[in-house]
Amino acid sequence: MSYRQARFDEGLIQEMKDTRDEDELIENILPDSMLRKKLDIPNLHEFEVTRHYTRLSQMNFGVDTGIYPLGSCTMKYTPKLGEVIVRTEEATQTHPLQNEAAVQGSLQIMYELQEMLCKIGGVDAVSLQPAAGAHCEFTGLLMARQYHELNGDKRDEVILPDTSHGTNPASASMMGYRVIEIPSKDGRVDLDALENAAGERTAAFMLTNPNTLGIFEDDVLEIARIVHDSGAILYYDGANLNAVMGKTTPGKMNFDIVHFNLHKTFSTPHGGGGPGAGPIGVMSRLMDFLPSPVVAYDGQKYFLDYDIPKSVGKVRSFYGSFAVLLRAYVYIKMLGSDGLEWVAERSVLNSNYLKERLKDHLDMPFKDLRKHEFVLSGAKLKERGLTTKDLAKRLMDYGFHPPTVYFPQIVEEALMIEPTETENKETLDAFADAIISILGEDREKVAGAPYDAAVGRVDEVNAARNPILSWKMLLNEE
Repeated sequence: MSYRQARFDEGLIQEMKDTRDEDELIENILPDSMLRKKLDIPNLHEFEVTRHYTRLSQMNFGVDTGIYPLGSCTMKYTPKLGEVIVRTEEATQTHPLQNEAAVQGSLQIMYELQEMLCKIGGVDAVSLQPAAGAHCEFTGLLMARQYHELNGDKRDEVILPDTSHGTNPASASMMGYRVIEIPSKDGRVDLDALENAAGERTAAFMLTNPNTLGIFEDDVLEIARIVHDSGAILYYDGANLNAVMGKTTPGKMNFDIVHFNLHKTFSTPHGGGGPGAGPIGVMSRLMDFLPSPVVAYDGQKYFLDYDIPKSVGKVRSFYGSFAVLLRAYVYIKMLGSDGLEWVAERSVLNSNYLKERLKDHLDMPFKDLRKHEFVLSGAKLKERGLTTKDLAKRLMDYGFHPPTVYFPQIVEEALMIEPTETENKETLDAFADAIISILGEDREKVAGAPYDAAVGRVDEVNAARNPILSWKMLLNEE
């Protein structure tokens, strides 16, 4: 299939000229007291605004366009049923300050979602408040700190493996903890290194399983023993929960705190700076530290329960991003327990199929069997004066969004691929064929890519050093 991304000479909407006649303008309808005096956008017809934003969308790439194989980001297709439901009047015409008696349906959905996440994660209680996975990490460490303080322990270190997600050290640092990174051994946690690092100053050990290499931590129960023997909290980063749903749970692995990425595992929209959701789950000994309130049920009505004795308090406004939570609720209900287990099986199958297609063409460090994702090394590209970044940019000319590159850093010239359960064999084969084809192309062709994308080769160093963060900056107005 040939591919050429749409490319328009589309300016900023602020640069467009007024086209509506004076008698069409709202100034002739509303009283002067209701008008904004300084609104720096042109007066345009509906079709002009529609065409402007439609053209911009056609120069973009999304999960409705094709595979989004960003490793550990789990960019799966978002079902349209959830989008339809969150736009219903019942979902949109409520307010968080309404009386509880008037929003029993919304509270029931939140309560049932808490209960479903408890079963999926193998935990005893869940709060829906955190606004994202990284926000959940911060909340979990906040709970861990309060737990230790109430026990009279002064702990100031958080241990991480070198395969951890980048938000883990950031969250720990924001909490004021000293970050201790331990090395991997054959792509998994080095137990001796963990044993040596864990001690009376350790507040928590943060781990995802499978890890960012797509390798399952076989010694997770021994990891839990070492961490708990030191008196620390074992924290589960839920970024890769997609690989184990229905097969096992973080609770069975003896984790104390679990976070759920609803955008990764349960197919709510991912990123974009809008509202997100990263519920946090805990085992019984930490229930009293959860952010308040949680949604409770007394057998007759649903209510917001603020009676959490040692709560860290609210971590965001109101009670969570309801529209995001509702999408996840619909997704779980739509699939059921058997469907969620199928998600794990299919994501692992797709990953290993794609890995088998590619591992003879690029190096693959560490053990062969992977779960939902795998990491290849493009180190051999250096022999031709190329990099993984060049390969990724050339993929855009074949109609594929590039995978994650240069992460995790323990793999040289890393190419991190996660196809998710969404994709079919035809798409996986086309993606593999594209990479294999690029590896056989002339160096100059690959080094100059992309050619058919909406935006060509960019000066990334200059973009990083001189970012344009608003349209006003682009117009040199500030």
